[in-house]
Amino acid sequence: MEYIIICLAALLTSGLTLFSGFGLGTLLMPVFAIFFPIDIAVAMTAIVHFLNNLFKLYLLGKHANKSVVLRFGLPAIITALVGAQILVWLSGIDPLFQYEFLGKLLVVTPVKFIIAVLMIVFALFEIVPALEKFSVEKKYLPLGGLLSGFFGGLSGHQGALRSAFLVRCGLTKESFIATGVVIACLVDVSRLSIYASHFSSEGLSSNLNLLIAATLSAFLGAFIGNKLVKKVTMKAIQIIVSIMLSAIAVGLGSGMI
Repeated sequence: MEYIIICLAALLTSGLTLFSGFGLGTLLMPVFAIFFPIDIAVAMTAIVHFLNNLFKLYLLGKHANKSVVLRFGLPAIITALVGAQILVWLSGIDPLFQYEFLGKLLVVTPVKFIIAVLMIVFALFEIVPALEKFSVEKKYLPLGGLLSGFFGGLSGHQGALRSAFLVRCGLTKESFIATGVVIACLVDVSRLSIYASHFSSEGLSSNLNLLIAATLSAFLGAFIGNKLVKKVTMKAIQIIVSIMLSAIAVGLGSGMI
């Protein structure tokens, strides 16, 4: 069952993210979290996210704005390392609390609680008009890189902040997408270097087939999305995604997931 759900989520989200405001990791990570520990879910999502972005880079990379990539991407690399290291540290901390519910012992760990909070915050970017239209002046690009990279390393949520800073850079649609993909690749390489040293023996290698299937599904989604001529308006989908993210966040924060 996890193969069907995760691959379907990868395919649909990859296609939609080529033009929408939310990213592949925004939806795929909580889907992984239903079946795996949250730290492993973040790491597995990062692998699929990185490989899918390499494919998008092949499709659209020539349109990337080098100046924006340098000003935003270099700071993001540094803080992605910090965020990833904090995730590793949090995964080793004892549970905050535990309790029984309907005869089942539920455990709430620090990493589950923090990522649950972040999921709710970033879900708001999809449904609150003021946040959805939030943007920052171009002169603050390095700050945007620092923030986006940090949250990318910690929980995988980097797309919303990245878009808020890039949208004011005067980029064409193709350049906006390609520049975001290059920056995402830089963040992914940075955080994967930390994840690999800690999580490789704790669940990634044993789920290699699932990772391959999810990655190929994401490739197909990106290929289909690239064939779309017009931007798809997906307000209803964004609301559904936000509700799903909030529901899974409550599950993580309460220990039910």
